[in-house]
Amino acid sequence: MGYRSWVADRSLEGFDVETVTIEDRPRKLYRTGSGPAVIVMSEIPGITPHVAGFATRVAECGFTAVVPHLFGEDGCSPSGRAIAASMVEVCISKEFHLLAKGRTSPVIRWLRGLARIEHDRCGGPGVGAVGMCLSGGFALAMMVEEAVVAPVLSQPSLPLPIGVSRKRDLGMSKEDLSHVKRRADEGVCVLGLRFTGDRASPPERFNRLRDELGDGFIAVEIDSSPGNPYGHRKAAHSVLTEDLDDRDGTPTREALEEVLSFFRARLLSD
Repeated sequence: MGYRSWVADRSLEGFDVETVTIEDRPRKLYRTGSGPAVIVMSEIPGITPHVAGFATRVAECGFTAVVPHLFGEDGCSPSGRAIAASMVEVCISKEFHLLAKGRTSPVIRWLRGLARIEHDRCGGPGVGAVGMCLSGGFALAMMVEEAVVAPVLSQPSLPLPIGVSRKRDLGMSKEDLSHVKRRADEGVCVLGLRFTGDRASPPERFNRLRDELGDGFIAVEIDSSPGNPYGHRKAAHSVLTEDLDDRDGTPTREALEEVLSFFRARLLSD
């Protein structure tokens, strides 16, 4: 069965649903599986069937996949209407900094609190976190929380790369970046994924991550140039979901396996 059929058959079925309140802010979240926690943060327009499918695959590898509602309509397909509606929601929210440079989005405090809760609840050496697109850089900023030991940045897109300086910005304050660099120096690696032609997640951002984190940053960049061997479209963006070619041996399948191996090595080592 192909990946798209595989996730469409499952969507959010089989997930437990609960509401978690942190700092007086309640949020719905979905969970499935058992073992150390991996927090899966959705891309625009929200927790789509493909995001849910990725979370299910994480759970099948021996983890508790925890998917918080951040925006959009849970279970929606990524239609133009859904994308527009979720972007409007994000734009008027005070929890996301779409354009601000050198600032950490307020929602990160809630996510760090969730990481602490899930580490206490699920055990293990720590918590994994994967952000995608708009949430792509959130896993990096979550590293200020010591429980986060396996951060994955899939096509990080904030701040929106309008102008040269924003392309290199990492979407966090100087203070938070200092904490992140300390943790990288202590051995916490960061895994990043993007397509080479993705304008929403520009190469300058990965270059900045290399500059700041050195060997602590592992970059996976997938060829999406015209005529690339696997037919990735020029505008390919979502490495783990919408643009995933799940056939054996494809670069996106290998990227998915690298993410799962990254979690296994850092969360199941005990």
